[in-house]
Formats: sequence, structure tokens, C-alpha cells
Amino acid sequence: MTGNKAVTMWQKIQLFYQSVLENGDKRTEKWLLVYSPVPISCVFLCYLIIIWVGPKLMANRQPVNLRPVLIVYNFAMVCLSAYMFYEFTASSWLSGYSLLCQPVDYSESPLAMRMARVCWWFYFSKVIELSDTMFFILRKKNNQLTFLHVYHHATMIFNWWAGVKYVAGGQSFLIGLINSFVHVVMYLYYGLAAVGPSMTKYLWWKRCLTSLQLLQFFTVAIHTTYNLLADCDFPDSMNTVVLAYCLSLIVLFANFYYRSYLSKKNKET
Repeated sequence: MTGNKAVTMWQKIQLFYQSVLENGDKRTEKWLLVYSPVPISCVFLCYLIIIWVGPKLMANRQPVNLRPVLIVYNFAMVCLSAYMFYEFTASSWLSGYSLLCQPVDYSESPLAMRMARVCWWFYFSKVIELSDTMFFILRKKNNQLTFLHVYHHATMIFNWWAGVKYVAGGQSFLIGLINSFVHVVMYLYYGLAAVGPSMTKYLWWKRCLTSLQLLQFFTVAIHTTYNLLADCDFPDSMNTVVLAYCLSLIVLFANFYYRSYLSKKNKET
């Protein structure tokens, strides 16, 4: 009996995995890191191993001077984020997207494919952004390896794997559009900071950057809540995941904001 139950459970797992593979967006399934969750899961495992092993390997070594690399990387990310912001804006505007309820266009029309492609680029940018963590480790900035940092980077790759796999467009566009804009500002800040101390006087707006990040999560949370309550042809399961995720980030970023700015200010006074 136990053996039969085990076989049945294994069959259920196989059927579930098969449905994960086959029930996605047919337009995107052949694109890099999309068809199966296995490749992105391997990326995630490698990421965790680097976080665990990296600081130990760097413990008795000098920090690596990555200034030229960081300057190129951060300004390249500014360009990529600006490109994605433009593509999200143009694709949604030209398609007459609704800000309140927008189902996914699964057709292969030029505009639908344009939106799907920028969704993939946004997903792939989250894989590229895992480099942020590696740079912290190589520079021995281990204080930056907070739960918020690791959680945000690690979970975004899975969230957007699911986004490109199942809903490459529709309501998803607003998340990518807002986040791309925020990342233009964020990587511009990091790029200027990487230039050196001469830029310090121009970087007074770090607190504004954190406020902007919080604002994006509140905006997406409100938008997703409305979409959940409205009669909209967009998967409620996706909206539920997005809402729960946004709420978790609001809590974590609000805590970071308090500890970084309000708590220090109270101590100074």
C-alpha cells in the first residue's frame, strides 16, 4: 500500500511538472531560461552557494578594486533600464493598454511580441542584477548582504520567470515599466558613487531613492488589489502572488528606511 501511494505521489509530481512546462505561453517557451524552471533554479542555487562561500574565500584577502568595472556595469544598467522603460511605455501606449485592466495578448502580432520581448529582457535583467551581490562580496562589503538584498534579488528571478512563462504582457507591463524607471535612477546613483569621492556632494538624494522604491511597491500593490477585485481577464493567482510579494517588500523597505534615516535622526537629536 505504501509503495502504491509513493508511486501515485510521484506520478502526481510528474503530471504537475509536465503541466508547468506545457501550459505556458507558447510564444516564449523557446526563449532562454523560460521553458523549464530548472535552469533558473540552478542559477538560484549557484547564487546561494556564492553568498555562502564567497565571504569565506575573501576573509583573508584584500578587497578587490572594482571601480572601473562598477562604473561600466552601473551605467550599462542605466542604459538597459532606460531601454526597457521606453519599450514598456511604447508597447503599452501603441497597443492602447488600460491602466486598470489589461489581459495578456497571446497573439503573435508585432505589438504583442514587442511586449513579450521586453518582458523577457526585464526578466533577464534580474539575472544580470545578481552581479550586485558578487560585487559586494569581492569588495568585502558584507554588511550590504542583508536579508532584504538577498531576498529581493533571489525572488525576482522566479517571479519574472513565471511572468514570462505565463503572462508576458497584460497587467505585468506596469510592474516592469515602473521598476525600469526606478532602476534608471538607482543605477545612476550607484554609477556616480563608483566614480569616487568627487561625486559625494552630488549624491545627497539617496533617501529620495529609497522613498521612490517604496512608492513603486505601494503603487503596484494598489494596482494589483484593484485588479483582484475587478472583473478582469488576468490570472488571480498571479495577482495574489504579486500583491503578497509587494507587501513583503513594503515591510522590508520601510524597516530599512526607518533604520537608515529616521532612527539615526532620532539618535542625533
